[in-house]
Amino acid sequence: MSAYGHQMEQQYSAHSLSSRGSGRRQSSYSCQSRSHGVIEIEKPSYDYNYCQIISLHVELNKVEADHFPSICRVVALQYIKEGQYARDLNSTVWMIQNYFSTLKRDGVDVVLMDIDDVLSSSPQYIKLLVDRDDQYGSSDCVEEAKQLKHVYILRLYMKLHASGWPLILLSRKPETQLNSSIEYLISAGFRAWSSLIMRSEDDLQMDSCDYFSKQRAAMQRKGLRIIGTISSHMDALTGTSLGERIFKLPNPVYYSF
Repeated sequence: MSAYGHQMEQQYSAHSLSSRGSGRRQSSYSCQSRSHGVIEIEKPSYDYNYCQIISLHVELNKVEADHFPSICRVVALQYIKEGQYARDLNSTVWMIQNYFSTLKRDGVDVVLMDIDDVLSSSPQYIKLLVDRDDQYGSSDCVEEAKQLKHVYILRLYMKLHASGWPLILLSRKPETQLNSSIEYLISAGFRAWSSLIMRSEDDLQMDSCDYFSKQRAAMQRKGLRIIGTISSHMDALTGTSLGERIFKLPNPVYYSF
């Protein structure tokens, strides 16, 4: 961890210790150890709030992963294992579906979806959550989170498609992976999208936020109206030419591509 990360964790630990008392409300989290049986890790509710705030600001400022306090790894695993991640996904997808159900479609309306939420499994995300020996079964949590996200994104995709919304899929991956990406999406249940946009050779060195802005601006110059953009990553939801609405899907922790 960087010096910045150590400083954040030291400041957090001092605050957490000073806030502990006999009447404090706590939650507990258990992971199955592969070699040491069940390990109980008790965390005060302050942990979740602390890590949520840190995660948001790390993501907003595009800070590298080594600045993320290690204490938040356990909190992120707890977020998955206790079912809160699934509940947040469900609530967010319901909100998006409800919003689109109130709209009347126009011939120029489109919905943008960041398809890297399905195509990609970021090594940085794995590094943040999985310890070297995977003592707490972290890899199982990561796989569970990935599968949950796939299920809910596919559910949302199928609902929007059935309602007649034209869906444009955007990816940070290079165009050289177009065929393999199409095959994977079809095998995962995604079909009949309007277009799949991937990075050209000229776009590969471009900041991802600028890349998304460039693609949205190009659509609008063609006369398309972006009704909504859906992603779990801030780079796809910031910048210029955003359109009518943006919807952020939850993540267990911040990670970048």
